[in-house]
Amino acid sequence: MAPILLHAYWKLVEMDLCMTRQEFAALYEKVRSCPIAPLSSAFSVTQICNAVDLACIWYPKEVLCLQRSAATACLLRKYAIRAQLVIGSCQMPFRAHAWVEVDGRVVNDKPYTNEMYAVLDRC
Repeated sequence: MAPILLHAYWKLVEMDLCMTRQEFAALYEKVRSCPIAPLSSAFSVTQICNAVDLACIWYPKEVLCLQRSAATACLLRKYAIRAQLVIGSCQMPFRAHAWVEVDGRVVNDKPYTNEMYAVLDRC
């Protein structure tokens, strides 16, 4: 579990750097261009999501949904799981949110998250 936890932590750092510089386009491109590994993973979706959640606990500042979801999507792809970063919004009251789906199923948030938000984009 330790190697995946380190990968998760460094992905959070990488995504945080983009967000700190207010470079949404760079963060989006990192996720969009992140390749899906050709070999099957030694880790399950649940193990990877748990590693990211644990890395968030140890992260020195608050981790926002976009940072967490971008890191999760990239890690899942690194371990040969076809993941999509999904960005959605709600009109009343206005709010935006990001989450990760695998085969149309929300994996790093509440299972009904995709029903609460209108999807703006997937990558």
